[in-house]
Amino acid sequence: MTVEMGRQITILRLKGLGYRTIADIIGSTRDNVRYYCKTHGLDGDADLVKLNFIEHKNNPKVCKHCGKKIERKPRSGKKLFCSDECRRAWWKEHPEESQRSKDAMYECECAYCKKKFTSYGNKNRKYCSHNCYILHRFWTDPDSSPGAVKVKNRQGMEVSPPGKMTVKRIS
Repeated sequence: MTVEMGRQITILRLKGLGYRTIADIIGSTRDNVRYYCKTHGLDGDADLVKLNFIEHKNNPKVCKHCGKKIERKPRSGKKLFCSDECRRAWWKEHPEESQRSKDAMYECECAYCKKKFTSYGNKNRKYCSHNCYILHRFWTDPDSSPGAVKVKNRQGMEVSPPGKMTVKRIS
């Protein structure tokens, strides 16, 4: 059984569906679904599992990413994930669920390649990437200023001087 199937089983079970219905939806057997639910604390009457859905959201017993049971110490805070790896993977897959403020988004221009980029939370950011920082800091002459041709080349666009033709090698 894949992690994705486990995640689907958890979601469908918390909506109150039975083992056979879930098995038909995900394309597995009823016994596989029942075993997964039993090992992840989702067993019992479907209606009772559905009633516990709100409590489960406030104080989950299984990881949001992999569905593995979360081990929590007494008096510890709310845990949503079983490990840092699961937390990072889940947030990478669900960026739309982050509650980022639109006020903290800033339009900036890279000091090296002059491309426009969006920075979250830092209006004084100078570079669009670590690569641009390294190239600007260590691979350029501090006494010279780049011309228009150099800036266009840095942005990834080929610029040819007027009247000249560029030939690209294909292979």
